[in-house]
Order: sequence, then structure tokens, then C-alpha cells
Amino acid sequence: MEEKYNEDVILETVNATRVYPGVTALKSVNYKVFRNKVNVLIGENGAGKSTMMRLLAGVEQPSSGDVLMNGKKVHFNSTLDAEAHGIAIIFQELNLFPNMSVMDNIFIAHEHFKKGSIDNKEQYKIAKELLTDLGLNIDPYTQLSDLGVGHRQMVEIARAMSKNAKVLIMDEPTSALSQQEVQTLFKVIRKLKSDGVTIIYISHRLEELMEIGDCISIFRDGCFIDAKERKDASIPWIIEQMVGSKKKQFDYSKAEYGDVVLEVKDLCALRQTGGYLLNHVSFNLRQGEVIGIYGLLGAGRTELFNAITGNLEYQNGSVLLNGKAIDHLRYQLRLQEGIAFVPEDRAKEGVISLMSIKDNMMLSYYCLIPFIKALKPCSVKEEKEKVSAAIEKLSIKVGGVHLPITSLSGGNQQKVVLGKELMINPKVILLDEPTRGIDVGAKADVYRQIGMMAKQGLAVVFSSSELDEVMALSDRVMVMASGKIAADFTREEADKEKIIRASTPV
Repeated sequence: MEEKYNEDVILETVNATRVYPGVTALKSVNYKVFRNKVNVLIGENGAGKSTMMRLLAGVEQPSSGDVLMNGKKVHFNSTLDAEAHGIAIIFQELNLFPNMSVMDNIFIAHEHFKKGSIDNKEQYKIAKELLTDLGLNIDPYTQLSDLGVGHRQMVEIARAMSKNAKVLIMDEPTSALSQQEVQTLFKVIRKLKSDGVTIIYISHRLEELMEIGDCISIFRDGCFIDAKERKDASIPWIIEQMVGSKKKQFDYSKAEYGDVVLEVKDLCALRQTGGYLLNHVSFNLRQGEVIGIYGLLGAGRTELFNAITGNLEYQNGSVLLNGKAIDHLRYQLRLQEGIAFVPEDRAKEGVISLMSIKDNMMLSYYCLIPFIKALKPCSVKEEKEKVSAAIEKLSIKVGGVHLPITSLSGGNQQKVVLGKELMINPKVILLDEPTRGIDVGAKADVYRQIGMMAKQGLAVVFSSSELDEVMALSDRVMVMASGKIAADFTREEADKEKIIRASTPV
């Protein structure tokens, strides 16, 4: 029997599943978006929120299941298909062009034409009306690069509204906004709602969600968990549904700690648009210690790693290695001193895709030869021995070391990046999301290697979006939020609720 159409629901998924190689991101999800409401969607990192939004916005298509709009099945092959049905999305990373005007950004790819040419007069008029409606007294010819982050966010909204959006998806819209800008955005959201626009709103800021949301839906591990109206929901209920009762167990064996090897003192780095990337960050790391850093997107984890390695300029504070300040040293010289770094984006920053597995593995070693007299170029035999030992140690599955690095799976590429940094025998190793995008078997190998490094006296700091992973592998859990160390728990003190509360800025 066909289910009766609910006029209160404008958009929904029925048994929507999205499968990637080795990963099921969404598992038979039945999710409803209520008409003319602010539909809040929340869950831990990796819960499936962004995947669901990409399905609804036409960025991707479900592997199975259906998307319904106004009770009828729809299929979006692209964002243009979704926009034709009145669905627009604003991603957290704004898709704008700083070297173009506000007006050109609003109408790019859907310009108004008159007699074969762009009708600038009409576009100016519409852009001015849209900006005024959003409370912005900005000339549409203003260069976008002259605007701050908050105003750029409004330009993104204006662009969505210029397409006559009936459903507007906002993915972490306040992550880079000041409190004043957040309140301005909330005023705009309330006005859009009064004009008949349905909002889907993703954020991790719990107090914020309780202020702006009408309906609150929880995702966990790719599944829809529960939904309530705001009046029936509470922050403890949200956290309980996000966390669940599932516990993942990993083999953990504590290493013996040595002396403090890394000190970070009062580190501050400023945003170009104002505010802090890093806000007075301080901590110590000992030999044999593993610190896991948890934080939401934009919390400052990657920025902290880049500052420690010399890839990000900081305006205040100091980084000390074995008691010696290294602030004046650039990346290569900090590598020489013993700070190794495995970046989050291995494809762009960790490997050189045109080079072989062997040459990628030897990159850091050869990078240090100009700086360390004791290091000399290896013979072919020595190279083979070093690379073979690393491959065996890290359980890297290769057909041959002279094959291109791109012939390896993502997990094995990640192990090559790790092996490349271990080749220089570092004192401290920083791992930014070391298990992102790799399968379960490769994750287990990375976990084992982190434990081995600690037992050998290496000081390890890693970041992860997987809370269970951070809790299982860390001697200490540091939580970052808004560029600060919001909490620092021992292994015994850490629990999910404490960590989630600390990671969600009010």
C-alpha cells in the first residue's frame, strides 16, 4: 500500500544508501526535511551528514534508494538538476572568486542575457535587491576580495537566492564567523524562512543549533538515528544520540615516557580576515608519549601542525625542541632537527604522483642531505635495502618498488608517506588524519605503527576525526575548538561526552 504523501515534508530520502570502495557512507537512510523549517542535522565527523547533503544537492547520486520531492521521485544528475528543482547548497569552503565582483559571483554560470550579451543593468538591479534583503549595503561592483568572511557568506546566500532556491542547504555556515556575524546570519535565516525558504542547517555548535533550529535530526555511523522538534530536544539528548553506546577496542600498550622533547608555548597565528587561527596554544610532549588531538572541522588542528613544522607563520609564541627554540627555522631545517610531518592530504602534499614508490620513500632522506654532512647519497643497493626494510616494517603491499606511487591503494600510499618520514629517524612525528580514506586493514597497520613508534621513544602527535580512534590510541587527548586547546584529558579522564562538549564551541 502506497504511503500517504505528507504535505509538511518537502524533501526526503527512502532507504538511501551511498557506497564508496571499501566504505558505506550511508546505510538505508530515511531522512525527512520539513517544509518552511530550519532542519538541523548533526552528528560526529564521519556520521554521513555531508554525504547526505551531496545527494540532496545533486553532487552525488545514491547507490540505491530514492530521493523524493513533494512526494514524487526525483533524480539529480548534477547540481544544475537540483537547482532546477529549487535546491541550492552553500558549502563550508565558499565557492567564490575573490578576483571578481560581488555581482559576477552572484550570477556566475547563470547570467542574464539581452540580445546575446550579459545584461549588466538587470544583474546589478537584482543583485542590489538581493543584497539589501540580506541587510548588506554593498555595491554589487565591489571586488569580493575586499569583503570579510561574514559578508562573503552573505554573497553565497545571495547567489543561492538568485536561483530561486526553495530549499537552501548550509554546511557549517558559522565555522569562520564572529559571534556578531553569526547573529546577522541568524536574522537572515529567519527572514528566508518567513519568505517560504526551507533551510537544512549542519553545525556542531550545540547551543547555536538549539537557538536557530526547528527540527533536529541525528546521524551516526552513516545511519539516521532519531529526530525531534527543538522544544522536545535537549543538549544531553543530542550528545547521547550522537555518541551511542558503541565502544571500539584497540590493542593499547603504554610506552615508558622520557624527557619533554617538544614544547609549544603561547602560539598565536592570525587570520588574514581577522581573528585567530591559533589562539594562545600551549602544551608539552614527552618521549614515548602519544597525544591525540580531536576537534571539529576548522578547529585549528592542521594549522597547529603547520605552525610546529614551520609551514605556517605565527605572530606570537615559541616552539622548542629538546629545550631549544626553533622558531627561526623553516620547514627543511625543522625536519633536520627531527620534526617529521605526515600531512592530511597525501595526494597533494604527501607524495609526488609522477615518481616511483622507491623515489617517494626516499624523498625526506634526500631532502636532508644538503643540511646534514653525515648523510650521503645512497648506492642503488643501499636504497633497495632501506626501502625494502620500510616496506616490510609497514606491511606495504607492492608489486615492485619501481612502479608509480599511484599504482598503490590509498592505504598503502599512506604507509609510504609514513615510511618516508620514518626514514630520517625523527624525534617527533606529527600525523594529521593518518587513517582518513583508508580501509580497516590499513588502519590497523597504522595503529600498530603508532604504538611501535612510541615504544621506541618517538614522541607522537596525531589528529583524527574519529573519536573512538583518538580515545583508543592516545595517552592524552587534547581537544581543539576555535583555535584553542579547549581541554586536555589523560587517558583515564577522557570520555566521549566530555570530549564532545569541549569540542563544540558555544
